[in-house]
Amino acid sequence: MISFFLLLVQQIFFGDFTFDFADDLTHRGSRRAKTRKKTKPHFHFGAASMAFSSNLNWIPLWSALLTVFVTRVNGIDIYLDWNVSLNDGLIPLLEDQQVVVINGMFPGPLINATTDDVVHVNVFNYMDEPLLFTWNGIQQRRNSWQDGVSGTNCPIKPIKNWTYVFQMKDQIGTFFYFPSINFLKASGGYGPIRVNNRDNVPVPFPQPEAEFDLLIGDWYSGDYKHFRKMLETEESAYDVTPDTILMNGMGPFIDSDSLWYETFTVEKGKTYRFRISNIGGTLSLNFRIQSHAMLLVETEGSYTNQITLNSLDVHVGQSYSVLVTADQNDADFYIIASPKLLYATGIAGVGILHYSNSTTLAGGAHPSGPDAFDLGFSMNQAKSIRWNLTTGAARPNPQGSFSVSNIALSQTFILQSSRAEVNGQPRLVVNNVSYFTPDTPLKLADHLTNGTGVYELEEFPVQSVNFDTLYGTSVVSGNYRGWIELVFQNNMDDMDSWHLDGYSFFVVGFGNGHWTPDARNTYNTIDPVARSTTQVYPHGWTAVYAFLDNPGMWNLRSQTLKNWYLGLQLYIRVYDPDPNPAKERPPPENLLFCGLFEYQSLAPARHRHLNH
Repeated sequence: MISFFLLLVQQIFFGDFTFDFADDLTHRGSRRAKTRKKTKPHFHFGAASMAFSSNLNWIPLWSALLTVFVTRVNGIDIYLDWNVSLNDGLIPLLEDQQVVVINGMFPGPLINATTDDVVHVNVFNYMDEPLLFTWNGIQQRRNSWQDGVSGTNCPIKPIKNWTYVFQMKDQIGTFFYFPSINFLKASGGYGPIRVNNRDNVPVPFPQPEAEFDLLIGDWYSGDYKHFRKMLETEESAYDVTPDTILMNGMGPFIDSDSLWYETFTVEKGKTYRFRISNIGGTLSLNFRIQSHAMLLVETEGSYTNQITLNSLDVHVGQSYSVLVTADQNDADFYIIASPKLLYATGIAGVGILHYSNSTTLAGGAHPSGPDAFDLGFSMNQAKSIRWNLTTGAARPNPQGSFSVSNIALSQTFILQSSRAEVNGQPRLVVNNVSYFTPDTPLKLADHLTNGTGVYELEEFPVQSVNFDTLYGTSVVSGNYRGWIELVFQNNMDDMDSWHLDGYSFFVVGFGNGHWTPDARNTYNTIDPVARSTTQVYPHGWTAVYAFLDNPGMWNLRSQTLKNWYLGLQLYIRVYDPDPNPAKERPPPENLLFCGLFEYQSLAPARHRHLNH
């Protein structure tokens, strides 16, 4: 046993030890079921020598190796190679269009991990434009260098590659990834992420028969570059209606324009977990399954109080887990994702729930959902989604041991969103400032020059509306280990969604009209759900609390793709003056340089994060 242990440790750290994961097999056709269960790693040992010198101090060595081994078994390394390219063979509709694919797949491959696993993603860019990926909801603890947005990373140039390395530190849940720059998300490149519980932390429901990843979202037929150009020049681009709604990259069932549709095969009497994410860019969606109730159990890394729903509003950028029991007679049933706040008819995502012994095709009218313009229904449902205080999640201790009922706020940001024109161009503004993306990532500038020449800290107004409408590289300070209140005020006619990288925030309140301090009397501070993306209703507000314990440069953005692209974002710089890498990690050895530092080499890791 000792010999095997020493061989194992030697191969992990000095030999050619690797993990080999079975590939997900994907069948594409008129019917495709995706049941992906987590694959266990296979260990491969090389031929490195077992020889150890005779003068080793065996007891200290054994102690050190045992410590390292215990650390390793708490999380594994997952190695992924992604070839990213444009492909016209996986188009969802009968339209000439190129889709962003990963390893020839659309959507991209599942990242299937467990709490504390370390994921290595080597991205090869075979497109004609720079590329970045961001990991929606993955907190990148102490490591915003891996966040994959324009403010943290130089892009991966065409015909180049770069490796992300990040840990699923203290997280569980349902998430997704997508390309974050150049409007590429409009043409795909997205895929699902699962972070599973460790074996010693039980899930708060019986183990389902299988799990399904379901990415729903609106889709435009056409070249993403064309739509990107429209947004830069035409005010009408604000309101271009999507052509359809996809399910896992496939068009609606029995649609003359669809090349294929999505099907999930189930067995009567069994229960299944659906991990649902709205990866679209424009529309909030109502999700439902004909004749089947759904039990809500999780959202974006938080286990929820379990409530039974006939339909669920999933807003842009949000993720949920629901349990569905196949409790009907053997048949096929419609799966529907229909748009909110849209007058156009006939736009809906339609898939099939197929019982394994079914001989009856789905037919008749689609199951009806709530009125698409009933915002009262939607807001009441949102308020009913609450944190399960008694269960563990990433750790065995109950989620409710972290409470917001008696906190002292150190900051309040009131962020008002609206449309505007800046220098003759249609833009979106926060407090009358439209974000201008510099060529140099903020995080890189922060590390090398304290931001000089790239941004000025604290120029963005966090509680007032700027008198003039203008461009700005908006960076504000967040008080390290302080509680911040973020109030999102939507002054537009459309639904919006807001997301904060690096954190989960507690959604404490929704309301109509304009937020005032008196609205705090309506907050839910007992069991607000913790998540990273929240909806903001038209001409309404949403309030969240976040505890800023994760130092770094963090993107706060609209998840609505056109809003984000047109300037509805800012960055929160959470600074800890302690240079200890246990507080914030230094830049990675493979750090890319661009902008002002195009020809810079990586200097020794240093922290020049001085206050401005």
